[in-house]
Amino acid sequence: MSSLWTPAGEHPVDRQSTSGPGDAAEPPHDAGLDDEIAAALPEGMSLDDLNPEERARAEAMVKEMADARERLISTPAATIVANHAMGLYELAALHLSAQTPKFAEATVAIDALSAIVTGLSGRLGDDEEAVKHALDQIRMAFVQLKSQAEAVSG
Repeated sequence: MSSLWTPAGEHPVDRQSTSGPGDAAEPPHDAGLDDEIAAALPEGMSLDDLNPEERARAEAMVKEMADARERLISTPAATIVANHAMGLYELAALHLSAQTPKFAEATVAIDALSAIVTGLSGRLGDDEEAVKHALDQIRMAFVQLKSQAEAVSG
């Protein structure tokens, strides 16, 4: 048994066809879609190795990825970057909220968030103020937790 690699992971592929004599003919397929599916197949495997059900699943996955790409392309880059910046805020918060705060790890995330805010100042669109506020908040939390840790240890 082989497997089909897709962005959603590997899927087992039974190379024996489930169709037999008298089965309905397969509908015609989009050549561009065929190319995308073929590119995702493991080396040495071809489209002919997929049964109709496997092919339909592969087509659905390729179409979902195309839809996701289209949604991403239609979203302003500033919105995507701000979203990633908030992910850095959350990462810093996770490290600070650990049973024993991981200050060095939080510092990396806070510095990365700061680099985005300062490096893209004026270019983050409607989300810029929220990202700046998040940076201020995580910095204050860091200082408070660091002071508490130093008071306890020292």
